[in-house]
Amino acid sequence: MKGKTRTLPVSYRLAVASRVLAALLGGYILSALASVSLALWLPMARAEAVVTGMMSSFLVYLVAVLWCFACRSAWQAWFGLILPSLVLAAVSGVAYWMGRV
Repeated sequence: MKGKTRTLPVSYRLAVASRVLAALLGGYILSALASVSLALWLPMARAEAVVTGMMSSFLVYLVAVLWCFACRSAWQAWFGLILPSLVLAAVSGVAYWMGRV
């Protein structure tokens, strides 16, 4: 007996691919911006602030990946990464403008 194999719809495959892309690229961008923002704004010695920012970026990346696969849609996953990334970019820009670099 030859069984009929079922394939997943293309729309489902594209949605999963979009979430994977959001988790990889969007999560990386978000964690990098969080690291930079923390390094610029933490009130401690520069070296300690950089190490703290870098260590916290692992946690931010983990949460971003979990967020991408917990959302109801791929659009919500992208929006949930783009919005905080823009906020963190603005915060880093303000620190640069204020001369904290």
